[in-house]
Amino acid sequence: MIPPQEASARRREIEDKLKQEEETLSFIRDSLEKSDQLTKNMVSILSSFESRLMKLENSIIPVHKQTENLQRLQENVEKTLSCLDHVISYYHVASDTEKIIREGPTGRLEEYLGSMAKIQKAVEYFQDNSPDSPELNKVKLLFERGKESLESEFRSLMTRHSKVVSPVLILDLISGDDELDVSEDVVLEHLPESVLQDVIRISRWLVEYGHNQDFMNVYYQIRSSQLDRSIKGLKEHFRKCSSSSGVPYSPAIPNKRKDTPTKKPVKRPGRDDTLDVETDAYIHCVSAFVRLAQSEYQLLTDVIPEHHQKKTFDSLIQDALDGLILEGDNIVCAARKAIMRHDFPTVLTVFPILRHLKQTKPEFDQVLQGTAASTKNKLPSLITSMETIGAKALEDFADNIKNDPDKEYNMPKDGTVHELTSNAILFLQQLLDFQETAGAMLASQVLGDTYNIPLDPRETSSSATSHSSVVSRRLLSTYICKVLGNLQLNLLSKSKVYEDPALSAIFLHNNYNYILKSLEKSELIQLVAVTQKTAERSYREHIEQQIQTYQRSWVKVTDYITEKNLPVFQPGVKLRDKERQMIKERFKGFNDGLEELCKIQKAWAIPDTEQRDKIRQAQKNVVKETYGAFLHRYGGVPFTKNPEKYIKYRVEQVGDMIDRLFDTSA
Repeated sequence: MIPPQEASARRREIEDKLKQEEETLSFIRDSLEKSDQLTKNMVSILSSFESRLMKLENSIIPVHKQTENLQRLQENVEKTLSCLDHVISYYHVASDTEKIIREGPTGRLEEYLGSMAKIQKAVEYFQDNSPDSPELNKVKLLFERGKESLESEFRSLMTRHSKVVSPVLILDLISGDDELDVSEDVVLEHLPESVLQDVIRISRWLVEYGHNQDFMNVYYQIRSSQLDRSIKGLKEHFRKCSSSSGVPYSPAIPNKRKDTPTKKPVKRPGRDDTLDVETDAYIHCVSAFVRLAQSEYQLLTDVIPEHHQKKTFDSLIQDALDGLILEGDNIVCAARKAIMRHDFPTVLTVFPILRHLKQTKPEFDQVLQGTAASTKNKLPSLITSMETIGAKALEDFADNIKNDPDKEYNMPKDGTVHELTSNAILFLQQLLDFQETAGAMLASQVLGDTYNIPLDPRETSSSATSHSSVVSRRLLSTYICKVLGNLQLNLLSKSKVYEDPALSAIFLHNNYNYILKSLEKSELIQLVAVTQKTAERSYREHIEQQIQTYQRSWVKVTDYITEKNLPVFQPGVKLRDKERQMIKERFKGFNDGLEELCKIQKAWAIPDTEQRDKIRQAQKNVVKETYGAFLHRYGGVPFTKNPEKYIKYRVEQVGDMIDRLFDTSA
């Protein structure tokens, strides 16, 4: 049971809450009534606005449609007026542009091309809309006149501003091939930049609007002439300077000149300076052609449309290229004539030229890429001709060394080195500068069978170049050995001209020694050793053999004073007449023989100081020793009443006499 006091309190609490809820409910009812009233008012307002909006729409739409129609009509009128003005302007084009066209584009190309564009549009308009109107003929004639003026301007710009490249600039351009500092590369400006831009604009207009290709012929003719004249000018520059300090020197890049290709080559004995200049000039002209042609192609790509560039370039370079090829053919022809008259030093002109052509061929091929096959084949044909004539020169030289008929005439009376020997060695030494070229000459003529150089049929393409180099070197080594063998045979034959075997031996000694020393002083000995390992030893044996042969010439002198067949006597015993006579004969025979040999052999020559001293000393030792022993034994013997008549020389005097052998100045 809840106590009465607690229940009474609970009731009062509930009654209070109930009263509060009733007050809340009453508030909610009042709020709903106000909300309903506001809603009714809003609906009433919206209904009124909708009604007014419908009335406004009904009034505005007709006005809008009418305004839109008026605007459309206005636009049509404006377009019509604009079209009319445009059409009328075409009728004024001829009169507006005639003066400009008549005066030409010189000095105002931009304005001129603008006028030509107007004329072009007028022509198109009348062709499409009024093909029978006289205005069409008028603007057509004006257009043709304008096009002709542009063609003339193109020719004039190219003619007036295309200059021959000076020899000095060409030399600097060539010398730049070997420079490490590429930042100073010589750049050719064939046309001033402003002129070049005008030429480019005219060429593009002529192609796009003028439908004209004649200007391309004008371009290549003018540039071809400049290229040809530039190369000829370089050649003439060499000729003019050949009588001064050698090959022309270019001051444009000081202190940077290299050995190739602008430095004058070392002068070769037996070579004409004129030939050196001509050879050097031709080599420079070949390099100049490559560099100038490359530059011409760069210029051409800016001016000539792409699909016409190769053909135009082919035509452009023909004159200069044909000039080079013709001159090369003349060199081959001159070499052929030189071979016929056995003037082999002159044939050497071909070697540096051929080497340079082969070195330059990759650049040639690159420059001529895209040209006609006939153009590309010109250089390879010239190279083949030079290789052929070079190989013939080598073979004929070897045969000439073997068959040189000069046996009785022009033989050195003093037994010194024969001119044939010195010429042969000089020729071979000069080949050292062109080892690869000479080897390739021999290889190009398929001389492997001749020289017994086997070619491996299993040779792969990857090692073909290496094998070719090895074969060429072996061919050249075998060739040099062949020349030396032919020379040795000829020298043996020539030596028989001498009646005195001792002089013959001195002659062979001198020539063999000269050959050996010359081989040793150059790379020839290494080249010979490629196919003949014992060549050096063989020459030394030949030299020693000739020394021994020479020494035998003194046997007839020393035989008089050797102990053989000399009388044996006892000291204090008087000699018999026969014994005294024998001693007299021995002294006389020795004296006469010594005097005769010294007189004869003093006029002989041994150019090699070391060999001369060696031979003298060896002979002096033998003779002095033999004579000293003889004099010691019989000098004090009373074999004559006039000993000074027979004992004419002391031992030292004999030595002095031998020391004066092979010395015409003694």
